[in-house]
Formats: sequence, C-alpha cells, structure tokens
Amino acid sequence: MDAVFQALAHPVRRILVVELAERNDQTLFELTVRLISNHGLTMTRQAVAKHLAVLRDAGLVTATAQGRTTVHHLDTAPLTAARTWLDAIPHTSEEPS
Repeated sequence: MDAVFQALAHPVRRILVVELAERNDQTLFELTVRLISNHGLTMTRQAVAKHLAVLRDAGLVTATAQGRTTVHHLDTAPLTAARTWLDAIPHTSEEPS
C-alpha cells in the first residue's frame, strides 16, 4: 500500500488516474493530449511515460501492447484497498491542539 500512496503523492499521477477513470484504456499519446487539453499541462510523452511507469509499479495501471501501441488500463483494486484502510481510521471532530 505504501507504493500506492507514494504514486498518488504526485499531482500529475493523480490527474492520470482521474483521466483513466473517466475513460479507461488509453494510449500514451491520448493521455498526453488529455493532460494538455483538459489540464493545461504541457508535458513530453517521455515525462508522461515515466509517471505511468510509477503508477504501473504501484499496481494502479496495467499496460497491454496492441499492435505498435500500448494501451493503459486503470486497476482500481489498489485504490479500493487504500480507501478501506483510510475508512478504518477513527474520525474525530476535535481539532489538533
């Protein structure tokens, strides 16, 4: 679970997760274009690929070769595990001193 939280610590990787949640199974090119058009983030494909590799290493994204392209798929199981862990933390209404 540490790898999941570390992967989600970077804002670009959180955006990539959201983009894949909204429309799964995208290529690197499609994700790069969506970062530019939806979020104003101008990044090279190499930079996006590095972020996708971190998400892949954390088990959040899988990549499947389809011909000459690679399609990226969001795996929500690690997010569900993280959500379950977070939900188990007792909630208090007191502000820290």
